[in-house]
Amino acid sequence: MIAENSSGPAVLVWFRKDLRLQDNPALHAAVSGGYKILPVFVWDPEEGGHWSPGAASRWWLHYALQSLGSDISKLGGELILAKGKAAELIPQIAKDHGTQKVLYGRTYDPPGLATQEQVEEVLDREGIDTESFNVSLLQEPWETKNGSGNPFQVFTPYWRKSRAIIYREPVQYSPSKLSFHPSPTPKQSLDELALLPDHSWHQKLEEHWVVSESAAHEQLERTVNEVTHSYATRRNQPSVDGTSRLSPYLAWGLISPRQICQGVLQADNEGSHRGENKFLVEIGWREFSYHLLYHYPSIPDQPLRPKYAAFPWLDDQANLKRWQFGNTGYPMVDAGMRQLYETGWMHNRVRMVVASFLVKHLLISWTEGARWFWDTLVDADLASNTQGWQWAAGCGADAAPYFRIFNPITQGEKFDTRGAYAKKWIPPLEKLPSKYVFKPWEAPASMLEENGVDLGGNYPEPCVDHSEGRARALAALATLKTL
Repeated sequence: MIAENSSGPAVLVWFRKDLRLQDNPALHAAVSGGYKILPVFVWDPEEGGHWSPGAASRWWLHYALQSLGSDISKLGGELILAKGKAAELIPQIAKDHGTQKVLYGRTYDPPGLATQEQVEEVLDREGIDTESFNVSLLQEPWETKNGSGNPFQVFTPYWRKSRAIIYREPVQYSPSKLSFHPSPTPKQSLDELALLPDHSWHQKLEEHWVVSESAAHEQLERTVNEVTHSYATRRNQPSVDGTSRLSPYLAWGLISPRQICQGVLQADNEGSHRGENKFLVEIGWREFSYHLLYHYPSIPDQPLRPKYAAFPWLDDQANLKRWQFGNTGYPMVDAGMRQLYETGWMHNRVRMVVASFLVKHLLISWTEGARWFWDTLVDADLASNTQGWQWAAGCGADAAPYFRIFNPITQGEKFDTRGAYAKKWIPPLEKLPSKYVFKPWEAPASMLEENGVDLGGNYPEPCVDHSEGRARALAALATLKTL
């Protein structure tokens, strides 16, 4: 069926990190202007350079586009897919279809910013109007500044100043009102974009995720009904389903932060809760991460604190591989890394533990960890990934001091008290008494044998001694004080 307003002028809507039909300001502008919509997505595998989306992100993007295309088709339209340079393809598609206006959502990563500037420059030369919108954040990265007019580098004062104005309502319109412009020209198929990795690792992700806008809203409904009211107490327990799992849907814009905030705040008000909602603080951290990336675009590759550029990291490929595949011999670390490799996601508390272990116990650069996460996380987001790793390494804004070294044993004992999380992801430890789950090397040999644990066999010995690793990290930190 063709939706209303089918007789209006055509407008090209360029989808980017906003792969949804609801609360999309570009689509709202098209509806309000009585336009017929030409929906376009351009995949440029070279746009991000060495930060081009990793394997897990491409897998997610493939199915997000499949879902978006299906949703548009049900409304009588067709999503145009193209592969190449947006600065070449968007103007050409606009001219081919006689559209004199392009609407799109802004992105804030350095490659994305460069691309939209190039597209606008070409369209301006061609006499085609453009209008851009904030589609992925609650506020623009430049809206909140400190008392000196500079960007914030500490979260608490940033959040204190921004949270009063940060909650904004979703734009209101019905997707059924969207009207689409016919597109008779040849198009590329989704498979021709070649988003799916050329190895089979990603196939297991289908067992853990449903990728669609409707699935995002189901997750939001679960979040407001089951997660947020107990988030402050359950968010640090990896063995329970106490987090939202909305992050990958946010990463590609299958849901907006406005929609999430509205759902959470409505539920909060109905439940007569008092005080700041701890879940929305996490949305605030995402905003803060974009604030940092926008103002300090070099941070995906360089520490925000310059002195850390001289940190004496080790080039230890053997231990890096042990960490990547969950074979360090520390169960809390290994469970997290195995969960990541199996599902494309990891519990946030465990992310902090595994990151601390890499940059401190193993003395391997945070950039190695950031790249592994970038390739294996379905929620990989350049701003959040960068901020999280620089926080762990002590070299970024509002970072944990480098001398704060998580003990992977006590972290497990504190947050996975009975070892349920560790045992789920490390089957050889399943029958081991909880007392020894996070330090199996201390269990009597007879107990290990009785419970099927073969250290050095079906589960590795620790790749580094905790005390020695901690001392080595502090010694490395001390070298910076002489610079």
